Amino acid sequence: MSLSLSPRPLLLGALLVATSLIAATAVAEEPRSRLDVQAEARLDVTPDRATLSARLWERTPAIARRDDTTSDPDALREARDRLETRAATLIGTLEEAGLERETISAGSLNVQPEYLPDARRDDGEHEALTRTRLERPFRIEVEDLARLPVLLDALTEAGVDALDGVTYDLADRDAASDEALVKALERARHKAELMADTLGVSLGPVVGVSENRSPVFQPRMMAMSADAREGAPQAEYRPGTISIEAGVSVSWEIEPRP
Repeated sequence: MSLSLSPRPLLLGALLVATSLIAATAVAEEPRSRLDVQAEARLDVTPDRATLSARLWERTPAIARRDDTTSDPDALREARDRLETRAATLIGTLEEAGLERETISAGSLNVQPEYLPDARRDDGEHEALTRTRLERPFRIEVEDLARLPVLLDALTEAGVDALDGVTYDLADRDAASDEALVKALERARHKAELMADTLGVSLGPVVGVSENRSPVFQPRMMAMSADAREGAPQAEYRPGTISIEAGVSVSWEIEPRP
């Protein structure tokens, strides 16, 4: 006795299974509703350290401009000796004011010609003059801002030719940048919860997050001149605050509330 099955029921069953799989896949791939939020935050931080920038320079006597030289070798050597003597005196003055030697950085010697306006000689003729300027820059790291006025006094008393300014900074920049980023994320969460409550939906898991603006740290510069303290022995130096800004984009899944 033989039993034969019609292929039609088998084909119908296969089609039903395939249709069910396609429908399930379509449901699984259906995009979820989401809420996208952008937020920014600014953190104002009080500096806790500073850098003083100053310069010393010496000049050779002016001489008639020639094609082969711009200064007398002996005058150049004497100017350099004077500059090095003043530099040593400056470092000693700062150490007496309580600074450690490693916090004082003396830059490389810079030598450059200076061309002066033509001078009138006794015979009425004009003569082109030139001289050489030798310069040494200094950077002083200050970790106790309360001592800043004393150090500025020491620089002035040491006879610096230029005070280029004070740059205020933070000892731990990373911690401040992290705090700014956390504030931006908290702001994004607050905005998302406010929008969800207003729209009557519930926040699901976070499905995406990115930085729109990485925390940017810019030290604060305060310019001044070498005579900034003349006539104001009790002047105060207020560092103000340094602003750090951060921005983020965050996405949440959302669904209607029951």
